[in-house]
Amino acid sequence: MQSGRAERRDTLMDKAILLAVAASVCTATASLCQRKGARDNETAGFDARLLVRLARRPAWLLGIAAMIGGFIFQITALRFGDLALVQPILAAELLLVFGYLAIAGTRRVTGRDLLAAAAMSAGIGVFLRLAAPSGGRLHAPGSAWLLAGLVTAGVVAAALTAAFAMGRRPGAPRGRRAAVLGAATGISWGFMAAVIKELSSHLGDGIDAIVSTWSLYLLLAAGAATMVLAAHALAAGPLAASQPGFTILDPLTASLLGVFLFGEHIQTGATALAGEALALAAVIAGAAALSRSCLVLGENQRPACPDQPAAGRAAHASDRQPVAASRP
Repeated sequence: MQSGRAERRDTLMDKAILLAVAASVCTATASLCQRKGARDNETAGFDARLLVRLARRPAWLLGIAAMIGGFIFQITALRFGDLALVQPILAAELLLVFGYLAIAGTRRVTGRDLLAAAAMSAGIGVFLRLAAPSGGRLHAPGSAWLLAGLVTAGVVAAALTAAFAMGRRPGAPRGRRAAVLGAATGISWGFMAAVIKELSSHLGDGIDAIVSTWSLYLLLAAGAATMVLAAHALAAGPLAASQPGFTILDPLTASLLGVFLFGEHIQTGATALAGEALALAAVIAGAAALSRSCLVLGENQRPACPDQPAAGRAAHASDRQPVAASRP
C-alpha cells in the first residue's frame, strides 16, 4: 500500500517537473520572441501606441502565444507538484535566455556572463526551495490589499520615473533603462500572481461567483498595465538587461506578498535562514557582475569588450541612441 502511494507520488512529481521545464522553455521563448519583435520599436519614454505597433509584428505575437503556453504549463504543473518544487525550476528561464544569447546572439556572451546568470538562477531557485512558502488563508483582508496595491504602485511608479528620466538624458545607456523597466515588470508580475491566488479561491464556486468578485477586474487591469510595462522594458534595450528583473523579482515579490497578504509561512530555522541568506547573496553577486557586462551596458560604455564581432557592433549600433517613438 505504502509502495503504491510512493510510486504515485513519484509519478506526480515527475509530471510536475516535466511541465515546469516546459513552462520555463515557453517563458524564455516568449522573452526572446518579444524582444525580437520590439527591437525596431525602441522609445526613450512612454509610448501609448507601442502595443499597437507591436501587435503587427509576427515575432511579438509568437512571444505572446509562448507566454500563454508557459502560463498553462505552470498552472498544470502546480496541480501535480508543490510551489516549492515548481517555482525553482521556472527560475531556469534566465539561464535558458543567456544560453540562447551565447549560441545565436550577435554579441559575445562571456563565461562571466553565463556564470552570473547561473548564480542568479540557482540563487533564486535555492531560496524558494529553502523558504518553501506554505499554509496561509484563502482570502486577504481588504485593508491589506489596499496597502499592498499602494506600495506596489508606488515602487513601480518610482522605477518608471527613473527609467524615463534616463531616456531623456543624451548618451544614457539603454541597458540600464531596460534593467529598471524589467525590475518594475517583475514586481508587477509578482503582484499579479497574488491576485491570481485570490481569484483562484473562487474558481470552484461557479461563473457567477467569478464575475462578481473584484479580483477578476483587478487582474484584468493589472494584466493590461503589466503588458504595457513588459513591452516598454523589451523595447528599451538588450534582453540581457531586462530578463533578470522578469525572472528574479517576480517570484520574490509573489513570495513576500504571499506572506503579507495570505499569512503564508516560510522556513525560519537557523539552517534555512542561513541558506536563504547565501542564496540571496548569490543573486545579488550575479546581478552586480551582470550589470558590468557588455551585454547590458553596450559597447560605448565598455571600450574594452573583447571578441566583439564587427557585424555585431554594426547591428547594435542603435544601442547608443533610441529610435524615435513614431517609427513604425
